[in-house]
Amino acid sequence: MEPEPWVTAEQVAHHLGVVKDTVYRWREQRNLPAHRVGRLWKFQISEVDEWVRAGGPDTFSAEKGHGS
Repeated sequence: MEPEPWVTAEQVAHHLGVVKDTVYRWREQRNLPAHRVGRLWKFQISEVDEWVRAGGPDTFSAEKGHGS
C-alpha cells in the first residue's frame, strides 16, 4: 500500500470547491489540518475530509460560539 500523497492548498481548494484563500483562513482560524514543509503548507486529503465531516468549516457555530 502506497502512502497518501501530500497536496497543496490549491489542490485542497479544488477538492472542496472553495478558493485557496479560504483554505489558508480555515488553517489559521478553524484548525484545518496542515503540515509545514519548509515554507510550504502541505495537506493530506484524508485528514481534510475527516475535518470536514467533524464540522470543521461550520462557520455558523464557530462565529456564534457553541450554538448560542
